Order: sequence, then structure tokens, then C-alpha cells
Amino acid sequence: MGLPVAVARPQARTGRSGGAGIARAVRGYGSLAALLFLLLVMFIPFFIITINAIKSPSEYATNGPLSLPSGLYMAGIEDFWNRVDFTTCLINSMVISLSVAILSTGLSLLNGFAMGIGRMRGTVWLLVFFMIANMLPNEAIAYPLYYFAKALHLYNSQLSVIIIFTVIQSAFGTYLIASVLRPFPREVLDAARVDGCGKLQILIRIVAPISRPSLLVFFAFSFIWTWNEFFLPLIMLPGNSKQTVPIAISVLQGQNLMDATTTASSALLGVLPCILFFVLFQRTLTKGVLTGSVK
Repeated sequence: MGLPVAVARPQARTGRSGGAGIARAVRGYGSLAALLFLLLVMFIPFFIITINAIKSPSEYATNGPLSLPSGLYMAGIEDFWNRVDFTTCLINSMVISLSVAILSTGLSLLNGFAMGIGRMRGTVWLLVFFMIANMLPNEAIAYPLYYFAKALHLYNSQLSVIIIFTVIQSAFGTYLIASVLRPFPREVLDAARVDGCGKLQILIRIVAPISRPSLLVFFAFSFIWTWNEFFLPLIMLPGNSKQTVPIAISVLQGQNLMDATTTASSALLGVLPCILFFVLFQRTLTKGVLTGSVK
């Protein structure tokens, strides 16, 4: 009487474990299929821009935007490059974005150290203030910043844009770094103080190296966000020699009649440096996200 029961129970367990394994496999393949679909959706616009940027206007008019180019037509890219002096715009965007990324990361580290580890009074309210300030639209602060730059004789200067976006980006960076440093082990800090380390030594030798993944993630995003900014640089940099890449593209489209291939060339050249920067920092971003998700 007991033998059939003893045989049936392992069979039931095997059936349940097999069903759970099939369910996990289905979920895994479903997630993979969804990610591949999203990747395809995000890749299609970039692919269309690329094939139209190396396509001649006559071929575009004959075969349409979705046809593959029969050859490599670089005249559209060269025409756009020379028409807007893209080299100067590229240097301007690179200088502004790198300066803002470096300065905002350093300022966020100092603020985050004071609020996350120093445990200064009113930290919560200051972080709330930073987040509210970060959520303000650029249109709401354009006029005060314009008169501020005029009063300090910084109008039409890259320095004005660097100062503005350093403050804007560091508002979010302060919130991020302070949140990362708040659960920092107090035993490590006490041991460093016993060994004779001051606050500056603790920041440079202990806190900064441990927080490096989070700092690099914020550095990368600060660079990308600043590179893509359009509204405030459009107001602060009216001179052609001071303009960034997004401004040069929009001004050219407003002043000159361009064919579709030249427009695709401008879009490709405008987004390509940002993609290359993201590819170079891909491992850093992944490491920083994983470090922040696992204690």
C-alpha cells in the first residue's frame, strides 16, 4: 500500500519542478524578445538617418528614404560641415560639456560628502530644495540668468553656460551622491580618524575611491545632458563662433533651405559624438548601476 504512494510523490515533485523550469525559461525568452524588440525600435531611426546621410539627393528623390544607398555619397556631410563650421561647434560643445561634467561632479562630491557623511543640519530640506530647483523648466529661469550674465559681462561667453549648467547638474548630483554616501560605514570613518586622517584626507583617500562608480555614472550623464542642451545656450551664445552643435543645426535649418540628405547628415553628426561617448563609458555605466544596486 505504501509503495505506490512513495513512487507517486517524486513524480509529482518532478512535474512541479519541470513546470517551474519551463515557466522560468518562457519568462527569460520573453524578456529577451522584449529587449530585442526595444533595441530594434531604438536602432531603426538611427539606421534611417545613417543611410540617408550617405545617399545623394537624386537617389533619395527617386527611391525614397527607406531604400539602401547604391554608393557612398559624402557631399552632404561635407557641405553641412563647411556650412556651419562644424569643427568650431564641435570644439565648443566638447569644452562646455567636459567642463560642466568635471566641475559638477566635483561640486556634487563635496556637497554629498557634507550632507551624506557630515550629517549637517537641515540635510533633508536642502536635498528637497535641490530637487525642486532641478525640476524647474529652463524657460522659468531664462530671464534671470540672462540679466545675471549681462550684469557680470559674461553674455555671449562660454563661461556663463559652464557656470549655469554646473549649478543645474550639481543639484541632481548632490542628491545622488548624498544618497550614496548616507549608508557609508561609520566604522571606516572612525578608523581613519584614529589613524590621524582629517576630513580632506578622508574625502580624497577613502570616500572618493569607494564612490568612484557612482561619480563616473554621474559624470557620463552630466556630459550627455549638457551636450544635448539647446534652449539656454541658444539665449546665452548668440555669436556664431560660440555656438554649440544643437544650436548650429537648428540655426542652419532656419536660415537655409536644405535637402533631406543634408538634414540627415546634420542629425548624424549631431548625435554621433554623444553615442561614441556613451560607448566608451558603457562599462563604467554598467559597473556604476550594478554597484548601486548591490550592497
